Amino acid sequence: MIENFKKDFKRIFLAGVLVILPLVVTVFLLHFFFVKIDQMVNPAVNRLLILTGWPIDPDFRLPGLGLVASIMIVFLTGVFTRNVVGRKMVNYGESVLTKIPIFKNVYVGAKQVIQTFGQSNSKAFSKVVVIEYPRKGIHALAFVTNISSEGEVSRRLARDTVNIFLPTTPNPTSGYYLLVPRNEIIELNMSIEDGIKMIISGGLFIPPDAVAELRDKDAVKDGH
Repeated sequence: MIENFKKDFKRIFLAGVLVILPLVVTVFLLHFFFVKIDQMVNPAVNRLLILTGWPIDPDFRLPGLGLVASIMIVFLTGVFTRNVVGRKMVNYGESVLTKIPIFKNVYVGAKQVIQTFGQSNSKAFSKVVVIEYPRKGIHALAFVTNISSEGEVSRRLARDTVNIFLPTTPNPTSGYYLLVPRNEIIELNMSIEDGIKMIISGGLFIPPDAVAELRDKDAVKDGH
């Protein structure tokens, strides 16, 4: 009884963390952009305007200045890192930081996730599917990366295959590239985002079945 309660509590608690954590991060970033940077930038801008002869109150605050400054900082950082000197400095800084044991795991993992899923999901993956892996009777969630293999692979196999990426849990940036016969995959209706959430959470996050919900609504309407 107690063991079952502990397991249920842990599962429900982790599910709650998966919901709350993104909200906390979002609120923190918004607070940082709108409040913290605003508090740092506005006084400096006020002093500059007063020195140039603008008749403004020293306590005047320009709304949204922190957000504009944040966008400019990110943009200028991108411009800087696109040239040779900037890339070398960034690479050197990363090589130093990644030597720190704990920081290395956090930074590298976050960077991999951003690089992998930072692009448009429609470009990275086209479909969420279920395949039998690693053996018959056991199923795994995966993503279609291409409708069918081309070139020598397709010619050698002489069958209709689909390029599949099978990610690992909880780090979906690593996984396996598989060529699976088209008739052995089950296509799902869930979005790419929900598929990624499900994999990262190890199955704690279960997206709703949109098709089933639609059928239930239609059934209710027909009943009336």
